[in-house]
Amino acid sequence: MPEITSPLKAIRAYCLNCTGNQIAEVRACEIATCPLHPFRFGKNPFRKNDLSEEERAKRAERLREIKEKNKETAEVG
Repeated sequence: MPEITSPLKAIRAYCLNCTGNQIAEVRACEIATCPLHPFRFGKNPFRKNDLSEEERAKRAERLREIKEKNKETAEVG
């Protein structure tokens, strides 16, 4: 069984299990009374994604720095 790394991925895994691992059935799920229904695609539909271009650039640079640092750490070990 793969390691689940976030609550949203756990919800996605639960929905896949509920539908017999049928992705199309997760998409077509009509059980709107399920509290997990809005999250079944593995994303939070309530999270706003309206970042400015400046904020996007800052986050992209920070991510590049983290990846480079992790790469250097992996090479040392």
